[in-house]
Amino acid sequence: MLAELRGLNEECGVFGIWGHEDAAQISYYGLHALQHRGQEGAGIVTKEGKKLHVVKDEGLVNEVFSGDAIKNLKGNAAIGQVRYTTENGRGIENVQPLVFRSTTGSLSIALNGNIVNAVELREHLERQGSIFQTASDTEVLAHLVKRTTSGTLTQQDRVKKALALLKGAFAFVMLTDDGLMVAQDPNTIRPLSIGKMGDAWVVASETCAFDIIGAECVRSVEPGELIIINDKGMRSERFAEASDRAMCSMEYVYFARPDSNIDGINIHSARKRCGKQLAREVKIEADVVTGVPDSSISAAIGFSEESGIPYELGLIKNRYVGRTFIQPSQELREKGVKMKLSPVQQVVEGKRVVMVDDSIVRGTTSKRIVRMLKEAGAKEVHVVIASPPLVSPCYYGVDISTDSELIATNRTVEEVRDLIEADSLTFLSADGMLKAIGRSPEMKNCGQCLACFTGNYPTEIYSDTAMPHEKEIVR
Repeated sequence: MLAELRGLNEECGVFGIWGHEDAAQISYYGLHALQHRGQEGAGIVTKEGKKLHVVKDEGLVNEVFSGDAIKNLKGNAAIGQVRYTTENGRGIENVQPLVFRSTTGSLSIALNGNIVNAVELREHLERQGSIFQTASDTEVLAHLVKRTTSGTLTQQDRVKKALALLKGAFAFVMLTDDGLMVAQDPNTIRPLSIGKMGDAWVVASETCAFDIIGAECVRSVEPGELIIINDKGMRSERFAEASDRAMCSMEYVYFARPDSNIDGINIHSARKRCGKQLAREVKIEADVVTGVPDSSISAAIGFSEESGIPYELGLIKNRYVGRTFIQPSQELREKGVKMKLSPVQQVVEGKRVVMVDDSIVRGTTSKRIVRMLKEAGAKEVHVVIASPPLVSPCYYGVDISTDSELIATNRTVEEVRDLIEADSLTFLSADGMLKAIGRSPEMKNCGQCLACFTGNYPTEIYSDTAMPHEKEIVR
């Protein structure tokens, strides 16, 4: 489904590189490959000696880095981010990477994910005298690092102690005077991979960024791991014990690009298997299968192959309209559906159509697409969803903050079907999704987070307990 029309959005994507003379230019291409993860802001920070240079702004990557912007970013190391912002996070001050300068050294940080105890940590730090300049969770980590002031600790030790206080989903890239640091939360909820480009080290939210710059993927960052990269090479340390792996299932279902691999599993192949599994779980008499562009195409192909129903391009996506998703009103969101999608009348007219989609959030867009297909002459529209019903909010960096936004919460499948005006509605079972994606069955939930489908979260979400004593934060 079109995330920009329905409110299902990833927070951002991050990129980093160390040891390449064209660090800024390579970061530009890396961020361009990650543009699908955030379209509202972009930034790059480079390291030249002890200096950190920054260019960032609201907009797409090619808008932010037009003209001579890249030429101002000198150095052989860089980090960058593309960002999708929630309502409270808009404004250029929240565009990352954030840069912090002090007499003891500079630090730049970019985050993919969400720190669920950020509010509590922020309140604690403010009581201790910290002043925050942004609404970003990322700034919390910077303050925690600086508050850990013992002269006997190295910067890496201070970062490790600060990271150990965070709860939630976080994939950090950090650029300092001395090196590039990369950190993954103990559950590995958000994807993060390390690669090599000649003698240079690279890091990215998705491996598709490595492909565009000609880098080789080395491995995924491990849970609770802190990687330090500098002129001496790369070394791995641990800031927390690994917990049960819980990679966000929606990365496989929707967020990641089809040409990316997460933990060695290709996204296109996983989605295609989900479509095949869905066809095994439901039997529909139909004439044609079509997918909602772009993320549902792989599942639609798999459904067609398994069911034997021909696949056709029944819906066409217009890629040259404005970014209507930034408009907040539901009315404009609904008009945006027709701007973004058009039915192919010759394909669907007089046909029983299976419409494959990756998920349903509010249901408004699904209803509009069903109506469009029927207005184009479809006799029947059977909606099949290549994931289970979304019934619970996400607190890990996906813009579903309340269950009131979710059409499937406290409704039966038949009630949802009636609301979207489909002739039938089928969701992929949770067990079928886990089996189809293909992660290790030896891990809990096959190493995936199912919180938005089940309401069972892999980490603590909100804590009523007191904050850690000051001595646990400040050394």
